[in-house]
Amino acid sequence: MSGVRETAATARAGSHKAPFFQNKLKFSRDWITRPLFGVLLAAIAIAATWYGGPWFVAFLVVGCGAAAREWHRMFARREFWLPAVITIAAIAASLITCLFWNQNANQLLRLAPYLVLWSGAIAQLPVAALRGESALAHAGGVLYVGIPALAFLLLRLSAPHAITVVLMLLLAIWATDTGALVTGTLIGGPKLAPSWSPNKTWAGFVGGLCIAGAVTAGVALTLRSQVLVALAFGLAISVAAQAGDLFESVVKRRSGRKNSGGLIPGHGGVLDRIDSSLFAAPLAAILILGFGFDPLPGVTG
Repeated sequence: MSGVRETAATARAGSHKAPFFQNKLKFSRDWITRPLFGVLLAAIAIAATWYGGPWFVAFLVVGCGAAAREWHRMFARREFWLPAVITIAAIAASLITCLFWNQNANQLLRLAPYLVLWSGAIAQLPVAALRGESALAHAGGVLYVGIPALAFLLLRLSAPHAITVVLMLLLAIWATDTGALVTGTLIGGPKLAPSWSPNKTWAGFVGGLCIAGAVTAGVALTLRSQVLVALAFGLAISVAAQAGDLFESVVKRRSGRKNSGGLIPGHGGVLDRIDSSLFAAPLAAILILGFGFDPLPGVTG
């Protein structure tokens, strides 16, 4: 009996002495693969943004193609290549049209990229009906992936100091994802929306906001721009990015999937990697191109 009591006491003592982060910091292979592939993908995105033009379009088409494949696979009852091909073709045609006609004075030609996207969405309706699948889901996939891609391209083509603005947008998105992941994992606490995404916490939400704001403010400080303006931009982008992440979590839960795919080691699928961008890029385009907001006032080039 004394041995049993000693064992129980030892177990209780061990449980009290266990470090706070003992379980949270358990080693995982993702510690290596996630940052490695994250840096690689970031380098590709930065290079494509820097060179712009056809290189940027090619980067967007490849990324959107992989994302479209994963989206339609979630909603297809059998092979998903036909709806995926329709979406990829519509997005590619829209981006190429935008690249060559964005500066055209003819308003109809400037609307052409959007008309191409909507044509792709409409084309999905009879295909989905014939296959007995959700027409709204397949048609929505064209817009869900295509509109953000078009927003990125329009920002790269038309935003003031476009390269810097697009890079700062990407940094704000990446900072949000990293900040939310790290603070949410280490701190934990109350869940943000447990019925939609059981792993997201308020700590992660606030952490993502803080890191994104700090990064955009740091960019403004480095470039001698207005820090508060850049900070506001970073916070707005962070909220949109986390809304995009939450939306994709809802979609995955309803389709019965944990990840949209497994193409990127440590990250899951392409949609898992870019879900934040799919809400953040349109917001940035609306603010900058629609309302004339400059997140880096005073910066030239």
